[in-house]
Parts: sequence; structure tokens; C-alpha cells
Amino acid sequence: MTAKKKFTPSARQYWLFKSEPEAYSIADLAREPTKMTFWDGVRNYQARNLLRDTIRLGDRVLFYHSNADPMAIVGTAEIVKTGYPDHTAFDPKDHHYDPKSNPDEPTWFMVDVRLLQVFPKPVTRDELKVCADLREMMVIRQGARLSIQPVTADEWRTVHRLAGVKDKPT
Repeated sequence: MTAKKKFTPSARQYWLFKSEPEAYSIADLAREPTKMTFWDGVRNYQARNLLRDTIRLGDRVLFYHSNADPMAIVGTAEIVKTGYPDHTAFDPKDHHYDPKSNPDEPTWFMVDVRLLQVFPKPVTRDELKVCADLREMMVIRQGARLSIQPVTADEWRTVHRLAGVKDKPT
């Protein structure tokens, strides 16, 4: 007779979210009264699927400033609300408007994030590239432009080490 396996939730997952600081920076998140915001405007199907189907409550996020000088991981956040329809897709006045998106069958999704910490020293893309422990990290791969990317627990810890900070518990 085999014993029934007890269901246990999967381990916390880790992600890297890219944002151009001109559009929304970690400083903008830090200025939010609740240190929370919705992560809107993702218009890539693969990233959408992660937001809608995979990212869970309590998952951790590396906040990455893309299209910046320098490009860098600048802090961390956590998921405080799982995937739900991105309302900006339905608003013709919003720059993320998608006329093909339908509120009854939404195409685009978003999550809510809460700031955990701003790194005192950003971890630049150049630093990521020369760190042997990060050689497989998606963000440094040629052509890997996805705005939502998985990160391993080891990569998460290494980034914190490079930033000179400890992971902040919730």
C-alpha cells in the first residue's frame, strides 16, 4: 500500500521585471504611498502568460531598469496580487490601449507588486555579465528581450550578494 502524498505548495519563485526608468522607475514605486502598484502595459504573449498563469502571491521580483545608462537591477519587490485583466488595455486615453482587447475576454494581464528594497548600489548589466554564477541568467543572454523573466533562487541570492544587501523577508 502506498502512502498518499500530502499536497504542499510549490516553493517561492523569482522573477526579473524590466521597466524603463523614464516610464516607471523604482524611485516611482518608492514614492507610492503604499509602496505598491500594478504592473501594467505588458504586451508580449509569453510575458502575459507568466503574469496570468504562473506568477504567484509572495513570489519575489528583481526590479531591472532597462534602456538606461547603466542598465541595472536596482531593487526588489514582491507579488501582492496575482494576474488579473490589465484595465489599461481598455482605455483609449491610455498609452497601453489595445483596441483589439475585450473586457469580456481580456487579452492582457497584470499583477500588483510591493517594494521590498531599493539597492544602495545597483547591480549593472556589466557586473551581471562577468559574474560566473550568473552566466546562465536570461537578462544577459543575447536577444533575450522578454520583459518578465524567470530567475533562479541561486541567481536571486547572487544578485543580493553583488548589491551588498540581504534578502528582506516579508
